[in-house]
Amino acid sequence: MKNVQTVLKTGIATALVTLMSLSAHAAESAAEKMEVAEVGKLPGVVLTQKLADGLPASIKTAGVLKVATDLTPPISFHDDDGKLVGIDADIAAALGVILGVNVHMTDVGAGAAIVPAILSKRFDMTISGINDDVELEKQVDVIDYMYDATTIMTIKDNPLSIKSMEDLCGKKVAVPVGTFQGKMVESASAKCKTPIDIMAIPKMPDVLQAVRTGRADATVNGYATSVYTTEHQTGNGKGLQALPDIRLAVGYLGMLTTKDNPELRDTVVAALQQMVDSGAYETIMKKWSLGPLAVKTVKVNDAASMPAE
Repeated sequence: MKNVQTVLKTGIATALVTLMSLSAHAAESAAEKMEVAEVGKLPGVVLTQKLADGLPASIKTAGVLKVATDLTPPISFHDDDGKLVGIDADIAAALGVILGVNVHMTDVGAGAAIVPAILSKRFDMTISGINDDVELEKQVDVIDYMYDATTIMTIKDNPLSIKSMEDLCGKKVAVPVGTFQGKMVESASAKCKTPIDIMAIPKMPDVLQAVRTGRADATVNGYATSVYTTEHQTGNGKGLQALPDIRLAVGYLGMLTTKDNPELRDTVVAALQQMVDSGAYETIMKKWSLGPLAVKTVKVNDAASMPAE
């Protein structure tokens, strides 16, 4: 989905995180309490006191787990009533039941805001479709909770007959700001005789809108989002088409916690594994048409292994 490679260097880290966090804060939505009615019926989604006891004291005292996300359907997006829905919302609600806390989820407005949201400690964790990679793992702990890959999206029927990254040379390609997919397009452009005209846009819905309206010829995007958007034509994805035969850069999507919060990290991993073992996690993934991207074991900082084929 998204990969924010903000390799923060000594001496400028604090200033950079503060600047990005303030900018992100201006664009974010109000916190939303996750509803548990539906996920609370799934097997294994029950209060598990041993895991609840493992939460950091600050979260247990507050009774609230503060989670940052951003909009990438079907991972996380707003329904017609403006409610946060998707895989992340369902998983967040289930975690709340298992850990005995309320989960307040906030759309921080853009993928580039996800890492600063954690480094600034305004949130306890993120549940957002961000690509895990070894550089990201140097900054935060990454809980690898599903697989993803990268593909290309065009307008319906692919009138330019795009079949590969090489076919993007000389074309206008929209990508979200600060993402792994953006770096892929930059790398591909460097190999072109006629460079790719790269349009970096802050929010994913606006990236899809650029392609839909013809401002861009294509976008390079997360496989899960692209396939789901094609099948369901959600929101600004209307009139778009994924190219599912193109499947590049297979790897993990991860949740983020700070390096100095192993209690939360390990508790969330155990709760997620409980959901995997009980079948609740797979039910959520299938609900959103992404069963094939489900993991069997929840791992931490595992990007180097690239286990998905």
